[in-house]
Amino acid sequence: MSSTREHTPQNGLGGAGVAAAGAADPASPPPAAGTGPAQPVRSWEGVRALLVRLHFYAGVFVAPFLLVAALTGLAYTFTPQLDQLVYGERLRVEEPGDEPRPLAEQIAAARATHPEGTLASVITPPGPQDTTRVVLSVPELGDKQRTVFVNPYTAEVKGELTTSWGSTPLTTWLDDLHRNLHLGETGRLYSEVAASWLWVLVTGGLVLWLGRARGQRARSARGVLLPDRSARRVRRTRSWHAATGVWIALGLLFLSATGLTWSHYAGDRFGQLLDAAEGHAPELDTALSGAQAPTGEGHQEHAGHSAGQATGSADPADFDTVLALARNAGLGGMVELTPPVDATTAWTVAQDDDRWPVHYDQVAVDAVQGEVTSESRWADYPVLAKLSKLGVQGHKGLLFGIVNQIVLAVIALGLVLVIGWGYRMWWQRRPTRENRTAPLGKAPARGTWRRLPLPVLVLGVPAVAALCWALPVLGITLLGFLVVDVTAGLVRRARAS
Repeated sequence: MSSTREHTPQNGLGGAGVAAAGAADPASPPPAAGTGPAQPVRSWEGVRALLVRLHFYAGVFVAPFLLVAALTGLAYTFTPQLDQLVYGERLRVEEPGDEPRPLAEQIAAARATHPEGTLASVITPPGPQDTTRVVLSVPELGDKQRTVFVNPYTAEVKGELTTSWGSTPLTTWLDDLHRNLHLGETGRLYSEVAASWLWVLVTGGLVLWLGRARGQRARSARGVLLPDRSARRVRRTRSWHAATGVWIALGLLFLSATGLTWSHYAGDRFGQLLDAAEGHAPELDTALSGAQAPTGEGHQEHAGHSAGQATGSADPADFDTVLALARNAGLGGMVELTPPVDATTAWTVAQDDDRWPVHYDQVAVDAVQGEVTSESRWADYPVLAKLSKLGVQGHKGLLFGIVNQIVLAVIALGLVLVIGWGYRMWWQRRPTRENRTAPLGKAPARGTWRRLPLPVLVLGVPAVAALCWALPVLGITLLGFLVVDVTAGLVRRARAS
């Protein structure tokens, strides 16, 4: 077991990542005989004491959410390879040909095999060994689609899958597992809790580790970036916890920020920011000038359709005409062609290349007149829209291909290790005596806020309030921590009196 000296709270406890290992605040000298309890002295050391307490409790309670997010995210990272392994016979062609068949012929083959539903869109192959995807809107599938995979060189149907926003069933299942544990909107709270607290744990751990007082070692890069192998027991575990956290800190901050952008509550706040800063991606104008809107019952029927739900009246031959016009407008690579929902709107052709350098240009095409009526170019996206889009693709491991996936996997595994070391420190710091051994280490002492400098309190309270407005789940859980902490303090005081 650890010695008494090793159980003594150390300056600089922590590490970037999660669960600080139960460090207590530095002990205050006992009051002189005959005097009341010593009043806490306000100093910048109080800031560190508060960070230790926050890092400890947030780590203990939030680390399980982070562990689940890390493991499910690790599984999702390699969905491109898993898709090829499970659905390869549908996604790939055995022998690429010289020239693909016309889209009209490929669509006819898909519809001959699957006449159900309506034709929603067609996605061209991203590479020479990939299949064409003919997407059908089938009412009984709800918000999912039936995707038929066609060999572009022979027009042979390779199979079909029930997809969601273009994702295979396996990718959709893993995505839902990571996003909400298959518990719907309620389950999304778990991932938002993890994302909301992750950056707090990372920044707090970094401040504690970089600000520790350990003589010459603290002033060297080696002391910050590498674990101290000469240390023993809890200090050795802390060294691995913190050094690993430093290495993955930047990646964790990136995952926290990008994850929050499409979370439920914080994502709504981010949307409001984009509204205020006019940072949304430009919308493609698909209205056709001079076209008359349909009237009567038919108009009401089409009013509820989205851009991905066609009326079923599109001529398959028009797909080739629209594709040729889009190619002439500069849209290369994989594109998705979506027929108009009625006579007043144009076709939409959108690039969907998530690999860097990305391609997200879109054009609206009038198939009757044979012209491009509107354009939306990636180069015209506002900076915030670009950062948001690229951040999401990087978070999903798509932006830089296999390199992106490997980096995310390393970060996820590093986070799992940091969590494990954090809990191990908590266990290692438990008091051990001959007649009694506590199961876990003591928590940091209460009342650290009374040691904060007044300027920190004056500026910190409104800053925290603003932060909790921007991140509502962080605010609610922080309030929950405070309520439990105050209640526990009142109970202990009542028992002592």
